[in-house]
Amino acid sequence: MENTRIEKQLKATADLNRLKLLACMKNGEVCVCDFVDVLGISQPAVSQHLRKLKEAGIITERKVGTWKHYRLVEEQTPLMKGILEQIKPLNGCNCGTDCNHVGGTDNE
Repeated sequence: MENTRIEKQLKATADLNRLKLLACMKNGEVCVCDFVDVLGISQPAVSQHLRKLKEAGIITERKVGTWKHYRLVEEQTPLMKGILEQIKPLNGCNCGTDCNHVGGTDNE
């Protein structure tokens, strides 16, 4: 594994808010709208945390209407597998298939 990738992954996971985001995604895909409620921080701040996780290759996104949904990348590095094994899943942050934000407005 390239040292730059290791550095990005370690930096991305060295923040409590980003660890909470990963804990949410351990149960599956999550709409960006749910992260604001879980973390209790502004939507732009949530977007910055998500960007760092995405740049480190830990998560991926897909657009549903005008909202973005995030999930863990299926093929994780050995480093990330070890880190993710230590994170307890956080329940209550998955709006599921009936997400009321499909077709809504995303301020991201």
